Amino acid sequence: MTDHPDPPLPEYLTVRELAALLRIKERKVYDLAASGDVPVSRATGKLLFPRQQVEAWIAQASSGGAPVSNVTRPAICLGSHDPLLEWAIRQSRSGLASFFEGSLDGVERFRTGEGVAAGLHVFDPGSGTWNRSHVTARCADQDAVLVSWAKRVRGLVLRSELDGELRAISDLAGRRLVPRQAETGTQILFTKLAADAGLDLSAVKMTETAPSETDAVLAVADGRGDAAFGLESLARQHNLPFVPVIEEEFDLLVDRRAWFEPPMQRLMEFCRDQSFATHAAHLAGYDISGLGEVRWNA
Repeated sequence: MTDHPDPPLPEYLTVRELAALLRIKERKVYDLAASGDVPVSRATGKLLFPRQQVEAWIAQASSGGAPVSNVTRPAICLGSHDPLLEWAIRQSRSGLASFFEGSLDGVERFRTGEGVAAGLHVFDPGSGTWNRSHVTARCADQDAVLVSWAKRVRGLVLRSELDGELRAISDLAGRRLVPRQAETGTQILFTKLAADAGLDLSAVKMTETAPSETDAVLAVADGRGDAAFGLESLARQHNLPFVPVIEEEFDLLVDRRAWFEPPMQRLMEFCRDQSFATHAAHLAGYDISGLGEVRWNA
């Protein structure tokens, strides 16, 4: 009897096909796609996984692969936008530039050597923790470390006229919400909390996407939206009503070699100065007591 070879895999894999390839349950495939851990396309309205990218992803996760740490990284801080981090980068004259396009975008750019650090606040519902699960899955091949930056209070930033009318995420039905990019930790978290609250997002009127935390709050202040899922510090800065929802952990993923080079050292030295502590204390909703603590080590 002649063995017949298995038919070749298609160019794009379905959820079922990827689950069979990885020998995992289909529910786990949905979790990987939601967290950005596996390459995925949503162009057709359903989840499809480009086979060649998936195979490269599997190979990268294999032991023995060469890390990307040999790449000469530019002095750029990637990832999620944080007002305190942005201020410290400028005020410290560290020599770091910034390119804030969201947590997931920052991690992927960090993996390809496009910067020395990436800020992120990615919540993992399975473990109830922030950031560590994501970097463990995506950056095990990197010579990198995850250090704490700050804890931040996040919630609903409202138009002044709506003070007292909106008290929870479920109250956003029929209102104009200023969203963030899909790959930001903010939007990923909001989508999860909205589902937990039973809020149908089709009942929410989404405005134009805001490219940063500051832009989202400014859109509310200017009347272009009724609410944003934003930071307490920015709500207070613009004298807008704020409804606290969650305290999140914002961490920095840093290349180990770059940590000891002048730009990162100047930044962290500045953060040990009293002027930094004073500025952070003036911002509502920040806790910097754990600044610099190692949360994950590749």
